[in-house]
Amino acid sequence: HGVLRVSEVSKSEQTQQKELRQIEQYRELVDLWQITEQQYTVEVLALTSKLLNKNPEYYTIWNHRRRVLQHLLSPPSGTSSSPPGPVSSSPTPRTTHDLIADDLRFLIPLLRLYPKCYWMWNHRLWLLQQSTDLLPRSAARRLWQEELGLVGRMLTLDSRNFHGWGYRRVVVSALESQTLASTLQSDSTPQNGEEATAQGEQEAGAVSMVEQEFVYTTRMISTNLSNFSAWHNRSKIIPRLLYERCVSSIMRRQLLDDEFELVRRGLWTDPYDQSLWFYHDYLMSIMSPSVPAEAAIVLDLTDEDRRERLRGERDSVEEMLEGAEDCKWIYQALLQCTAQYLGLAVKVKNGDIKHNAPDPEVKNNMRVWLEQLKTLDPLRMGRWDDLHNALQL
Repeated sequence: HGVLRVSEVSKSEQTQQKELRQIEQYRELVDLWQITEQQYTVEVLALTSKLLNKNPEYYTIWNHRRRVLQHLLSPPSGTSSSPPGPVSSSPTPRTTHDLIADDLRFLIPLLRLYPKCYWMWNHRLWLLQQSTDLLPRSAARRLWQEELGLVGRMLTLDSRNFHGWGYRRVVVSALESQTLASTLQSDSTPQNGEEATAQGEQEAGAVSMVEQEFVYTTRMISTNLSNFSAWHNRSKIIPRLLYERCVSSIMRRQLLDDEFELVRRGLWTDPYDQSLWFYHDYLMSIMSPSVPAEAAIVLDLTDEDRRERLRGERDSVEEMLEGAEDCKWIYQALLQCTAQYLGLAVKVKNGDIKHNAPDPEVKNNMRVWLEQLKTLDPLRMGRWDDLHNALQL
């Protein structure tokens, strides 16, 4: 993201000859690998390293590399899951750790060059899973923690890399799991019963990182407001954050207000930023009466609360039109707010339930907003026609 693409210029004769030599060397490596395909030795592992340095998208080589490592990591007696191959001495716990750690280090230069290569991320996860299965818990957790640091540095370089964000969620989930849950030092002696209970809880269960990840998304958003992945991650974290905090209804309402204020400040800075409007749409959607309780921010919103919030949000969004009359996202948000407001049922005095009927002025405003959308985004004319019919304008 943010990197200009440079058009390819004509290559010199010297450059072409160099590329031809590289192609020939690559073909020789492939031919050599095909000869050793059924071998699972350290030498073959080195051969796959050379091939992957030249072409990390060759997924068949990644598969073979895992089979070689699986053989090298096999216990003395062997297991049925191990691939057939030459018999080799079983690695000690130290060499098991070294094999996994060395392969993780081997991938780092490749990740810098090809940060969006699926096969490398898949291979790293496989290595880390092997560490969980084969190493002591403390050693395995240390490798997973180092992986979290690595993906953090990569997201600093490319903050909108959705591969990296997805991978971060996997790493965090593993660190939170009971399998890798950290324990207190065995030589630390609790001072009282309360501390002993806390220690027992820490040893027995998983450790939540939701607070840490919430702070992380805030920091990444403050660095770059146009970060789709950070906003998305935040939307997934908030319901769990509220559940684990066991907060009151007042605090839930305050958090919803804070989130609206956060995205509103960003929209006033750049109303054309699509990522901000996506998060704004998320906040609007979770005020719907039909939203599941586990996904809601405020659990006890009444229809009157919703109407009041929707009116306020519609007025706030409408103010953004001044100076940004050509921003289609504003018109979409205005239609969403108004339609959501009109969709709320109103209970009348005799007990009958009816829906809000738009007055002529509101209906006229909605027509104007929709016409603006058709003008600004004619490629989605079918969508706007469907919206016109749905809103009965």
